[in-house]
Amino acid sequence: MRRAVLIRGARQLLTLHGPPGPRRGTGLRNLGIIQDGAVLVFDGLIREVGPSRRLENLALARTADEIDASGRVVMPGFVDSLTHLVAGPARLVDYEMQMAGATEQQIELAGGGLLAVARAIQDSSPRTLEAQAVHAIETAFRHGTTTLESRSGFGLTEAGENKILRVHSTLQKRAMPVVSTFLTAQTPPDYKDRSDQYIHRLCSHVLPSIKRRKLAEFADIGRSENTFTVEQARRYLTAAHGLGFDLKLHAGLRPNAGAIRMAVELGAASVDDVIDVTEDDARVLAQSPTIATILPGRGFYLRDQVTPPARMLADHGVAIALASNYNTATSPSQNMQMAIALACRNMNLTAAEAITATTINAAHALRLESDIGSLETGKSADLLVISVPDYREIPYHFGVNLVELVMKRGAVVVKKSEVKWPAS
Repeated sequence: MRRAVLIRGARQLLTLHGPPGPRRGTGLRNLGIIQDGAVLVFDGLIREVGPSRRLENLALARTADEIDASGRVVMPGFVDSLTHLVAGPARLVDYEMQMAGATEQQIELAGGGLLAVARAIQDSSPRTLEAQAVHAIETAFRHGTTTLESRSGFGLTEAGENKILRVHSTLQKRAMPVVSTFLTAQTPPDYKDRSDQYIHRLCSHVLPSIKRRKLAEFADIGRSENTFTVEQARRYLTAAHGLGFDLKLHAGLRPNAGAIRMAVELGAASVDDVIDVTEDDARVLAQSPTIATILPGRGFYLRDQVTPPARMLADHGVAIALASNYNTATSPSQNMQMAIALACRNMNLTAAEAITATTINAAHALRLESDIGSLETGKSADLLVISVPDYREIPYHFGVNLVELVMKRGAVVVKKSEVKWPAS
């Protein structure tokens, strides 16, 4: 028998209710807060949102199971729109070398780096990679993420990339909330100095095969000075669009002039890992629905000297999202609360802007805004109870997991246990 659930008494209910389209400008700071708010859930969907006093008097609420959120924040689940769930085991030797000041080239000469990640994926069984990914997903859920995107890119070879995508497919068959993206990050070793031929193979063979086997929803391509030209990226994305993929562009460091404009012209859902971006690029993005995704964890972990210009983008009216970029090589954290804290402290976003960027705007980056990202009637009941009375405490308590309860499609999947004193 299906039962209703009433989450009531929230000190602050962050609905993220707003006009259609991604949030930008002053809209980034509008969290749609209801004081003493409540959410009524039935059959996995949100039935009603509003003040507790009104919802408690509804007929369906009278027989509902109750969750008392008194004194706490209730908000949409985090949407992590850029991760690499299948990236092999922890890179501990690489990490120690980084901390000692080694360069990327020195780490690669010592047998580490991205080639080592690709070898680890190649040497691991699909079952092992799946187990690692499930562990990463569960950790993300404990920290409040209720939907994740995961992309390939670390496989390097065609076989390695297909192996990653097959793990994504397995996760989806297990009803894991994972969106799969095929990322062409660089030319593989067997196509060295033949990038045009590789793009041709991708367009004529690889992308059609991935689409036929339903292994990815998005197609993405890296476009920085050491990867592909803008024209090559255009050919790839145009072919992907023709096959029915949604599009993304991984900008990264030093993207060629015109790359972001090209992605916007092709209707890309997002331009990701935005670091080097001009004010002209910002104006182009501001006039489009394309999301600019910023990765606070990457710069923190790698101690980058270049800080993504989140403040400039927001001030220009760009719709921004924040993502963890979880992977074992450059950003080994699934904690979106920490991403919010880093964006506020290092990039001068407000807490409200950062929360919008990790919920409704991140949902737009995955083209899932009609189902997730805000607490509105008819949407999936993906929500969090946060153990603080004010949303501004989320970045304030950096590195701390403030999530008390996680609900996914109306089912409680994480519930923090109480600490009981005296200890026995």
